[in-house]
Amino acid sequence: MSGLILSNVTKQFGTFTAVDDVNLSVPDGTFVCLLGPSGCGKTTLMRMIAGLDLPSTGSITLGGEDITEVPTHKRNLGMVFQSLALFPHLTVGENIAYALRIRGVDKADQKKRVDELLAMIHLSGFSDRSVNKLSGGQRQRVAIARALAISPKLFLLDEPLSALDAKLREAMQVELRQLQQRLGITTIVVTHDQREAMTMADTVVVMNGGQIRQAAAPVDIYRRPADSFVADFIGSTNLIPFAAEASGRATLLGASVDGLQLGTAKTGTISVRPEDVQLTAPGGEAITGTVTFIRDLGGTVETFVEAGGQQIVAVSSPRDRPVVTVGQAVGIRLDPETSVVLAK
Repeated sequence: MSGLILSNVTKQFGTFTAVDDVNLSVPDGTFVCLLGPSGCGKTTLMRMIAGLDLPSTGSITLGGEDITEVPTHKRNLGMVFQSLALFPHLTVGENIAYALRIRGVDKADQKKRVDELLAMIHLSGFSDRSVNKLSGGQRQRVAIARALAISPKLFLLDEPLSALDAKLREAMQVELRQLQQRLGITTIVVTHDQREAMTMADTVVVMNGGQIRQAAAPVDIYRRPADSFVADFIGSTNLIPFAAEASGRATLLGASVDGLQLGTAKTGTISVRPEDVQLTAPGGEAITGTVTFIRDLGGTVETFVEAGGQQIVAVSSPRDRPVVTVGQAVGIRLDPETSVVLAK
């Protein structure tokens, strides 16, 4: 296949392994988010794709060409860094045209391209304005336009929205995704923000300890996490230990539960998202618990329940809010369809 392919890529700094035997295929025109906590290896992986660091072992190909040792300036990449790195002494138009100018593009074509990009990022008429007089969101758009000026094969962004306030950040997530879809350009974003990854990506690549723990569509990452790290890192979840009974039922939270698809596992952990926990009257087949805390967040209501020595969180909408109080006994029902047995 064409696109970007990383094969057995490892990066070591002395005795420290920052990226550990990573394999990843990114089809043309897709949007990929490298997601994980600080120190997980996502930025190092991005730097190797950009050519800023060389892999210790492994190879990187782009469009069928091995670019493992090709210098950054010959890879035809567009890059946006966390700091944006706009030139303060240049105007908006001069910033966008910078890469075209050093490539010897004539001034008329530079102006035409700058005007196209300014229209695309909704900043027409800003060409002569100083970048120091722009808002944070406007500066972000200029940095994106500058990176796209050379029509790159691959668009790389390293924590591009981290300096923006929460409301503007969410608006820019949508704008960036819509821009990528219009252009059809292969895009890779490094982020530690799970909401950002879920909003923008075709594929989310969850990393930890220098390794890829799971690479899949956002809904698959959320609904079918590969292991407890992914389940806990993406959104909120209840991680519940279980033991399989001879009858095929499972013992969890101090109760025997039927219907969970345990496979061949004798012991392990299941992941149950808070919105999939149903609170009922105690008794019958329900697990018995006690309400310990209720948090009303306006759009959602979180109910904390202690059961079998563990805290379980149930989330509902205000309309479906369970009529319970702190200290009240309740029943907990888990849907077998949404309870995921995790790999060890």
